[in-house]
Amino acid sequence: MKQYKAVNWNDPENDYALMFWEQNIKQFWIDTEYIPSKDIDSWKALSPEMRECYKKALGGLTLLDTLQSHTGMPKIMDHIDSLQNKSVLAYMCMMEAIHAKSYSTIFTTVATSQDIEDIFNWVQNNKYLQFKASTIDKYYRKLAETDISKEDLFMGLCASVLLESFLFYSGFFIPLWLCGQGHMVASADIIKKIIADESIHGVFVGLLAQDVYKKLPNPERAKEKLIVLLNDLYENELKYTEEIYTDVGLTAEVKEYVRYNANKALMNLGFEPTFEVKRVNPIVLNGLNVETTQHDFFSKKSTNYEKATEIVHLRDEDFAMDTSIAI
Repeated sequence: MKQYKAVNWNDPENDYALMFWEQNIKQFWIDTEYIPSKDIDSWKALSPEMRECYKKALGGLTLLDTLQSHTGMPKIMDHIDSLQNKSVLAYMCMMEAIHAKSYSTIFTTVATSQDIEDIFNWVQNNKYLQFKASTIDKYYRKLAETDISKEDLFMGLCASVLLESFLFYSGFFIPLWLCGQGHMVASADIIKKIIADESIHGVFVGLLAQDVYKKLPNPERAKEKLIVLLNDLYENELKYTEEIYTDVGLTAEVKEYVRYNANKALMNLGFEPTFEVKRVNPIVLNGLNVETTQHDFFSKKSTNYEKATEIVHLRDEDFAMDTSIAI
């Protein structure tokens, strides 16, 4: 009979599981703790082209977070031996689902029901978004098999890191850029919380991938497969960027940001950067600190953070027992 183990956090399995668990806990948040409705006037002031770009960017982000929470993290967990590492991945999986819901929270505030339906139809039919999802999903589906090679596991982990550290960021550009101009600031607080999460997700899964890479019988072949995958996704990302950013004149800046994050994904996997990056927009790179945004979003709630509460004072009669109720 198979023996099942309980996770024992008092017996360290590696040097970093507990550290990542604690960091994830410190960053915990939910979308309803924020108030994007403060952006309604800002939204109305944007040009139709900018609003369309913003909606498409958030629609694309929703697709990727859906893939990561429904397929990516669960499939990866099946092949990780450390129970503590599994626990960290399980927590991250839950946060990916919160991310996917958070974009809908923003949509509900600024868009009509028809706008939202149109965007999700666009997501389902956009060939560049569907290429991203199907390419990554191919490596995740390989992990659905019981008996896989170390190389298959490595490539599945690499696909996850490329999603977390690279593919999200063309979508993150416009909320950060607008925030830097003083627009859509409240919604950007949610985006920055998501970025904080994705940052440590990419690092953690990257460390798991590096551990597997050290044990591969043919590491050079695996690295070549990774580079081919990265380049395929990069070429698609350039076309996707052109489609959603050309009308607002930001294509060149977004492409620089894409290359910057592609290099970051490679570094999370333990490899040297490969793309030449000239200058990334500093407003986007730093998540410019404006009036309702905290600069340190890794450890603090934004100043836009607000949890709705209704205070009702207790009275003596609240504690009186109703004798008509049978116990």
